Amino acid sequence: MQKFISYPLTVLYFVFFGLCLLVFHPIQWFCLKVFGYDAHKRSVTWLNWCLMRCTNLLGTRYTFRNTHDLPTDRPLIIVANHQSMYDIPPIIWYLRAHHPKFVSKKELGKGIPSVSFNLRHGGSVLIDRKDSKQALREIAKLGDYIEQNCRSAVIFPEGTRSRTGHPKPFQVTGLKVLMKAAPSAVVVPISINNSWKLLRYGKFPYGLGNHLTYDIHQPHDITEDHGTIIATVEQQVVSGITEFK
Repeated sequence: MQKFISYPLTVLYFVFFGLCLLVFHPIQWFCLKVFGYDAHKRSVTWLNWCLMRCTNLLGTRYTFRNTHDLPTDRPLIIVANHQSMYDIPPIIWYLRAHHPKFVSKKELGKGIPSVSFNLRHGGSVLIDRKDSKQALREIAKLGDYIEQNCRSAVIFPEGTRSRTGHPKPFQVTGLKVLMKAAPSAVVVPISINNSWKLLRYGKFPYGLGNHLTYDIHQPHDITEDHGTIIATVEQQVVSGITEFK
């Protein structure tokens, strides 16, 4: 019954989702070209708030839990599990004070209104997952960028999203490159739950009534022992994934 109801609601969602992308694309362009980075960043923040509101049409709720005082005078390396593209808007919205930038696959850098423009011009990097040298160069550039500008990098070390919620082992090379390029950063682990359920039926229709949760764990300063930090962060992220328990 729920799947039957989800068909018309998903169509309605796609209409509003598409309108958000189309409306904010020229807004982003204008903000960046006329007013510069800060105005563009605000436009992206509000775009992602609107995208979250679109998912409310599907009965989606969000809870973002953070009991830690994350610094705004140091860069952050945000490390999270990856369940769907819906992992991203709440990170941009709730961590907007930290200017999150993303490690994204190059295919997202063209053809998607608003999204592609922001990835190309907002400080994120686009990597070719078939070209490891290019990918690591771009990740190093992102590390340099957040180190110099006191912003944040978001990386999903699983490499690809989990379609069932169960975590995949971390691929640690990119994270090590980020940590080396941004040695003053604070590493922030986040566990994401239930975003995969939006796509439980595939790309159409969407799942209804999901409660997406984001839990920030104890952050870490970067030391010379990158391997130990990464192992601890992976354990923290996995421990917070309820589908895995």
